[in-house]
Amino acid sequence: MTTIFEQMLKRYERQPFYNKKNVLKEIIQEMVLCGLSRAGFFKDAAFYGGTALRIFYGLERFSEDLDFSLKTTIDSFDLSSYIPILQKEILSFGLNLEITEKVKTKESHIQSAFLKGNTKEHLLLFWGNEDIPAIHPGEVTKIKFEIDTNPPENAGFEQKYRLLPSPYEATLYDAPSLFAGKIHAVLCRSWKSRVKGRDLFDFIFFLSQSTPVNVKHLQARLIQSDFIDAHEVLSLGDVKRFLIQRFETIDYHQAKEDVMPFIRDSQSLDVWSPGFFKTITDQLVSA
Repeated sequence: MTTIFEQMLKRYERQPFYNKKNVLKEIIQEMVLCGLSRAGFFKDAAFYGGTALRIFYGLERFSEDLDFSLKTTIDSFDLSSYIPILQKEILSFGLNLEITEKVKTKESHIQSAFLKGNTKEHLLLFWGNEDIPAIHPGEVTKIKFEIDTNPPENAGFEQKYRLLPSPYEATLYDAPSLFAGKIHAVLCRSWKSRVKGRDLFDFIFFLSQSTPVNVKHLQARLIQSDFIDAHEVLSLGDVKRFLIQRFETIDYHQAKEDVMPFIRDSQSLDVWSPGFFKTITDQLVSA
């Protein structure tokens, strides 16, 4: 195991009950971010979503995918142009991963790619024979990364830095804009009563950090999703009202099951209920 892997694994030493597969994915994610930075990706794009919160803001849950958005619309943007450079960077860290672009079956503003590699091979690379979980030899670790090429307006951005696996710079949505994206997910990323518990977990995280919400950016996202009409001006009161209505319809048992594999303290979910979420929503403030 190289010194880089040893250094990156040290941060998990105080977390004795972590899932090694989740750690494997997270370290690969950081190597991807470093490679994209070196490829100049962040000149045009910004990082957002749960993994951005996990890596740069200390969110206490693992996250599976890498989500990006262009800062402004670029008609000629082509994600595939970054794949050869990214592949080279990933190999330089000693990872044997295949990177393929997802072929679109219908017109979309989302461009996607997948990283795939043998799970057991990479677990052994990181930990040797040290307590490796029993897995099928052919099991594949897969990480999706995608970029929105039709970015909602009024987002704010900031620069963040990491020292490992090698010092690099990344552009992120700022915290109020990240919060707007998460509220959009709570309201729109669902089917009937089903919702991603991960979105609820992150919603609590933002409130615990006293993060204000970028209401103008949230308005742009909700208009894109046809949740509100294009002529509507969204207020903080509207946001609270929409959330309270949403929290009355959620299947909280299903939401807890969704997030449980990605967190260590499952007891923190015991309080989840319509009353809990409606009460804490009153703490919401605008940027």
